[in-house]
Amino acid sequence: MEAMPSYVHGVSVKPLLGDTVGSLLDRMAAAYPQQPALVVRSQGVRMNYREFHAEVERAAAGLLALGLLRGDRIGIWAPNRVEWVILQFAAPKAGLVLVNINPAYRAHELEHALNHVDCRALVLPRRFRTSRYMDVLGELAPELAHAAAGALRAARLPGLREVILLDDVAAPGTHTWSQLLAAGDGSAIVRLREVERDLGFDDAVNIQFTSGTTGTPKGATLTHHNIINNAYSIGEAMRLTEQDRLCIPVPFYHCFGMVLGNLACVTHGACMVIPGEGFDALATLEAVEAERCTGLHGVPTMFIAELEHAQFHRFDLTSLRTGIMAGSPCPIEVMRRVVSEMHMDQVTIAYGMTETSPVSFQTVPEDPLERRVDSVGRIHPHLEAKLVDEQGRTVSRGAVGELCTRGYSVMLGYWGDEARTREVIDAASWMHTGDLAVLDPDGYCSIVGRLKDMIIRGGENVYPREIEEFLYSHPKVQDVQVFGVPDAKLGEQVCAWVRLREGSSASEAEIQDYCRHRLAYYKVPHYVRFVDAFPMTVTGKIQKYLMRDAMLKELGLPFAPSG
Repeated sequence: MEAMPSYVHGVSVKPLLGDTVGSLLDRMAAAYPQQPALVVRSQGVRMNYREFHAEVERAAAGLLALGLLRGDRIGIWAPNRVEWVILQFAAPKAGLVLVNINPAYRAHELEHALNHVDCRALVLPRRFRTSRYMDVLGELAPELAHAAAGALRAARLPGLREVILLDDVAAPGTHTWSQLLAAGDGSAIVRLREVERDLGFDDAVNIQFTSGTTGTPKGATLTHHNIINNAYSIGEAMRLTEQDRLCIPVPFYHCFGMVLGNLACVTHGACMVIPGEGFDALATLEAVEAERCTGLHGVPTMFIAELEHAQFHRFDLTSLRTGIMAGSPCPIEVMRRVVSEMHMDQVTIAYGMTETSPVSFQTVPEDPLERRVDSVGRIHPHLEAKLVDEQGRTVSRGAVGELCTRGYSVMLGYWGDEARTREVIDAASWMHTGDLAVLDPDGYCSIVGRLKDMIIRGGENVYPREIEEFLYSHPKVQDVQVFGVPDAKLGEQVCAWVRLREGSSASEAEIQDYCRHRLAYYKVPHYVRFVDAFPMTVTGKIQKYLMRDAMLKELGLPFAPSG
């Protein structure tokens, strides 16, 4: 008998949704006006769907009143706050493209993000933790200090005109969030209705930055259709209803917070519960208990932090039943504890990538616990997947191949970068994930490695090439190779092997400090080693796996294949 091919497609009796983000919210607010929609504990905010809808409408109309036009890009550079959620729905309602900017970005990364997609507007707080956002923006755009609000002309940020400050008091050159809402008056609402009539669900609605082995971050461009249907399928796999309350401590700038969290809730009339601006294990546990949350999201390191918190056992978590663990492989012991000690017997595992909106495989509550750990579940409804070898041929079930996905979830492309788009989306519309996987006879998928060298540190995707290219700018660095080393707490840590220029000397701290000032904290190498040469093949190809093996030996770590 011929071997079964590694190809699956997700059948469903439920059709795809034909909504825009705006029409989806209109529908849900009409269906569940009194149901709780949003709780933001750190800001004391509580809204039902009617109130949330009204606030989104005001913000959307206000954006148009400030002069933003359909298709303009608006950046959000902020931690998890009520304004982020409102803007997530208001921007697409107004026909704008929301650009997610990592709150950990420094000046170098912010400048690239804003200029690459030509952001017209930027929403940001003054500060969060150690990040002073307005100071960083002031470095890039000193002209802001003397500009009229909405009329910025900055040499280094040529497209940026409008800066909206999440503060009660405006800074020079900015509007405040309350001024934005005030601009959304009756005449602005009339304009909003005109814009909404012309919107289509295939319009671009969101740009999320995802780095790659080629260095600078790429802007994955997603549509209404992409993220709404993915969020709906995610909610279906979680068995969400309007009675659910989902605790979302994962960041909104990732698809995890924005799509698997916020949007999945809204597609089912469930309540979004935001415990704080950034992850805090205690605040998350407090939110679950106080709000009687039925679901909780997190990467494995978050669940570990909650389970190991000194006060964990004083919290009543019996309201929990579901949630998603994703972002990196889940140890089976952690999964067992989440099920037994956190009462999340229906917790699911999800797999995907930003470029596919993001989820393509997910477990469901009926799957045995072992399948929810040793696999990432089965294909989502309305999607296809296949595993291919180096020649592009579909491999047999049980064989390793590169995972490719196709369907409604595949992005429009990388913003302004046709060449890199064509590298990952082939002529038959298959998205090549770069991940190595195995499909079993029942269709369960296991991720076994990565074609690319991506490092997953505490749920954050770290791309070695981006760090390498940055370190080449250090005057003492001749050559550098960056790779991942296993870490018990974070999954992987970043390691850099550095060849210094002749006659130069440097310390580990010097290299780390250089990175710390310009790169997000999770990209800063945890280990730095100075070497005279890198292991190479006879053809000159760098052998990172040998460097990794050497670090494992030096650190006394057991060997474990990367992936």
